[in-house]
Amino acid sequence: MAALLRFITCGSVDDGKSTLIGRLLYESKLLHTDQLESLAADSKRVGSRGGDLDFALLVDGLAAEREQGITIDVAYRFFATERRRFIVADTPGHEQYTRNMVTGASTAHAAVILVDARSGLLTQTRRHLHLVSLLGVRQVLLAVNKLDLVGYSPEVFAAISDEFRAFAKELGVGDVGCVPVCAVDGANVVSRSGHTPWYGGPTVLDWLENAEVTAVDDAAPARLLVQWVNRPTAEFRGYAGRVLQGVLRPGDQVRVLPGAAASTVERLVTMDGDLAEAVAGSSVTVVLAGEVDVSRGDVLAAAAAPPEVADAFQAHLVWLADDQLLPGRRYLAKIGARTVGFTADQPKYRVEVDSDGRAPAKTLRLNEIGVANVHFDVAVPFERYTANRDLGSFIVLDRLTNATVGAGMIDFALRRSANVRWQQLTVGEQSRAEQNGHRPCVVWFTGLSGAGKSTVADLVEKALHADGRRTFLLDGDNVRHGLNKDLGFTDADRVENIRRIAEVATLMVQAGLIVLVSFISPFRAERELARSLVEPGEFCEVYVDAPLAVAEQRDPKGLYAKARRGELANFTGIDSPYEPPEQPELRLDTTALEPEDAARAVVARLAAMGVI
Repeated sequence: MAALLRFITCGSVDDGKSTLIGRLLYESKLLHTDQLESLAADSKRVGSRGGDLDFALLVDGLAAEREQGITIDVAYRFFATERRRFIVADTPGHEQYTRNMVTGASTAHAAVILVDARSGLLTQTRRHLHLVSLLGVRQVLLAVNKLDLVGYSPEVFAAISDEFRAFAKELGVGDVGCVPVCAVDGANVVSRSGHTPWYGGPTVLDWLENAEVTAVDDAAPARLLVQWVNRPTAEFRGYAGRVLQGVLRPGDQVRVLPGAAASTVERLVTMDGDLAEAVAGSSVTVVLAGEVDVSRGDVLAAAAAPPEVADAFQAHLVWLADDQLLPGRRYLAKIGARTVGFTADQPKYRVEVDSDGRAPAKTLRLNEIGVANVHFDVAVPFERYTANRDLGSFIVLDRLTNATVGAGMIDFALRRSANVRWQQLTVGEQSRAEQNGHRPCVVWFTGLSGAGKSTVADLVEKALHADGRRTFLLDGDNVRHGLNKDLGFTDADRVENIRRIAEVATLMVQAGLIVLVSFISPFRAERELARSLVEPGEFCEVYVDAPLAVAEQRDPKGLYAKARRGELANFTGIDSPYEPPEQPELRLDTTALEPEDAARAVVARLAAMGVI
């Protein structure tokens, strides 16, 4: 029997993906009597075919899907014929569920893309072809469905097939099959149809049974991803994980990455006893010789040919969140079994899914595909996605909610990752602080425009300077005249504005200064970034609090009036949000405090923190 084939079905909404799979199961006589009885009952109760068998119901298991007649989750089904075993992922067609389609394609060997013969190729069809190509799926079958609704026209089928093949060729997908199908009636799904005497190619099932599964390369250098440190007793320490490629044997020399430790495989342990070898796909516990520091997320690799280790890459990104990608914002990335800090630069370009063209982009929005330089906060072992899906892919998580917001495929490591290193300096922050006579600190003033941030910050610096403290004040307007004069006021520009200031403030802290930062800084994520860049006790968040109505009444720069007239877009408090601090070191109610009293409260707080 041929190797197990994993494949996905995808396409635009209501193109008949679930019906095709249901028909495959039915025509292949793979349904038990109770399943057929249940299908018949469900078809009468909630079916979309007037009581006739609705094969989509075999796959559309969610109640919402049955009510709407669409697929909104990934449904996995196992089935087998005499020639092959299959796992099919029925992925949703709606644009807002593209993340589900990416999930299904990430482990697939082949893809079946459906189009409605009446509509031809749609933007979503092209997006799905882009994604399966990007995710390394190189065998694609186009099923031109609902051909009965166009009179089984060979001209319609030929036109759609030619257009699809031409677009696939642009994307580098060379192995493309095209089948004329009527999934509802089973035409060319399992058996040839008399309605298409002009078609001499394979049926859908024929194509699937003959699709190739890439053979495991036993000669490839071994890679094992450590998922758990197994230590049931003081006498046993093993490293449990899955062999990603190659073969591991006792006596093999291995490197532990991302570090530089080396060791020898002593045992390969399973519940059924020790193994003489562990091949790709095996889950096994590896016992190493000697004392070696190994953690979850590390990779055990053949010592003679280890993967590279880097922290900066060019990567393809698929954005999967309603909120746009904000370059410079700190996210999390999960790569292998390791979760690390993640940021992305402004995209180099966005892929135009209709043409495979490239368009300039400052960000990526929901379901957009782009290429950007990305940065992890620690070095990780990796391989290009085209060579190793497991070590070349990652998902992007929102740092605050832990929701999945994107997926990435590594193209290559940036040269700076290997060539830029920290330079050890003789004079450090501590010695500078001792010379200054006080501890360094970032005092971060945040609040709405007109709340009083700049006024209070200036008074605080005046008091500290009079007391002989070394300070510097970074004010939002002043910095935008120089360092940040290239930035506007979109969310992406605001994130970059604060990222730069946070980095500058960190350098000033390393210089031993008390640096006062007065910025609206509307987003918690960026204020948390600024806090994370310095040591505990070196950051004091001061929430200068004034209600919007009060700040707008003050309006010292006339900005609220402009925003209300529509002359100033993306103004915080009007058409752009402000996220107040949840646990600031100090809250100043400037409706109740005079500026001088507020400044004295900040100085007192710094004294309580031991800064002065």
